[in-house]
Amino acid sequence: MHGLGADGHDFEPIVAELELPETLALRFVFPHAPMRPVTINRGYVMRAWYDVVGDGSEDAAGIRASQARVEALIAREKARGFPAARVLLAGFSQGGAMALHTGLRHPERLAGIIALSCYLPLGDTLAAEASPANRDVPILMAHGTDDPIIPLGRARRSRDKLTDLGYRVTWREYPMAHSVCEAEVDDLSAWLSGALGEKGEAR
Repeated sequence: MHGLGADGHDFEPIVAELELPETLALRFVFPHAPMRPVTINRGYVMRAWYDVVGDGSEDAAGIRASQARVEALIAREKARGFPAARVLLAGFSQGGAMALHTGLRHPERLAGIIALSCYLPLGDTLAAEASPANRDVPILMAHGTDDPIIPLGRARRSRDKLTDLGYRVTWREYPMAHSVCEAEVDDLSAWLSGALGEKGEAR
C-alpha cells in the first residue's frame, strides 16, 4: 500500500528489486487509495488512505473505512485460493500505517506485516481490538533516521507500543529520509523469504 498522494503503481518496481526466489510463487497486489481532500494539504484532493489534519488528531473514520477496503482485498485473494495464512500486508508511510492497523485486527492469522516509514495509528484502541489470531504475527518495521515527514521518534514509540503489547517486531533503521534504500530492499527480501518460506518463520 502506497503513501499519501502516490498511487498503486508507486511500488511496482520493487518486485524485480527484491529478487525473490521463484519457488515462493507470489502474487503482488498494489491497490489505489481513494481520492479524498487532505486537510494538511489545504484540502487538495489526492489519493489518501485517511485524512491528515496536522494537529495531532487522527481520522479514525477514514482509517476504519480504508481498513474495510483492505479487508475486502484479503477476502478477494482468499476467493482466488490464497488462504489468509499466505497473505502478507505491506505498506509505506500511510500504507504502512494501514498494514499495521488492519493486520493486527484481522480475525485470521496472516503471514506477516511490513510497515515501512510509518507509525501505529489508533494505538490506544489496539489492546481492545487486537485479534488473538495475529498476536504472534511477524512484523517488520523499518524507518529512515533522517525522515522529516514521520519523525524517527514517532516510529520508535510505535515499535515500543507493539513490543509492550507482546508483538514480535523486527526493527531496522537506515540513514535516509522518507524513502526506501538499497540496504532496506535487501533486508526486506531476506525477511520476506523467511516469512513466506517453507518454515513460515520471519528472519
